[in-house]
Amino acid sequence: MGKLYVIGIGPGGLEHMTLKAVKALEESDVIVGYTKYIEFIKPLVKDKPVVSTGMRGEVERCKEALELAKDKIVSIVSTGDAGIYGMAGLILEMRKDEDVEIIPGVTASSAAASVVGAPLMHDNCNISLSDLMTPYELIKKRVELAAEGDFIISLYNPKSHGRPLYLQECMDIIKKYRQGNTPVAVVKNALRDGQETTLFTIDTFDDSEVDMFSIVIIGNSRSFIKDGKFITPRGYRV
Repeated sequence: MGKLYVIGIGPGGLEHMTLKAVKALEESDVIVGYTKYIEFIKPLVKDKPVVSTGMRGEVERCKEALELAKDKIVSIVSTGDAGIYGMAGLILEMRKDEDVEIIPGVTASSAAASVVGAPLMHDNCNISLSDLMTPYELIKKRVELAAEGDFIISLYNPKSHGRPLYLQECMDIIKKYRQGNTPVAVVKNALRDGQETTLFTIDTFDDSEVDMFSIVIIGNSRSFIKDGKFITPRGYRV
């Protein structure tokens, strides 16, 4: 009998993967994933057969992984957590009777938060600004409702050449519900090579610092900066 592991490999560095993810990769006969993600785990892949595709090849990758898993042990990998903008949902939608196990990983917002302090200590949400899967009007509605509800907001896929204005437009929506001194963090390549961090306030935010490898975290009404660290209080009395 075969098996399919759906693995979140975390931000990209091997030291940030779970032990279970490493064990599953070592156990696997075949590794499936986006070409760049395979590079992140190359030391674990070794000489195993690899099935890789470029961007937007998700459906093909999942079909191939499920087919191989009929009689082999297979791992299909996503960065971050496979159940957060990863492959887990698509695999489960397409699955028939294959044995599937989902192995979680560190998602981008958690990785970015750890670099700048503790911004996600209270209720928070992740919103992707990519409109490949979601209409932009719905994205803006979600941003507005999250801002109105005083959630800490982590923006995934915040800016690309094809979407140069979405981030600033969404920041303008958030401004309606936040004070100008609300902290904003931009973390590029969190916990991997090329990591860069910049702390702003809503008033000083500059989206020229942002690209598709960035996460943007906007604090809630109680977030603040202390000694260069972005903190959202949980509510403890100190």
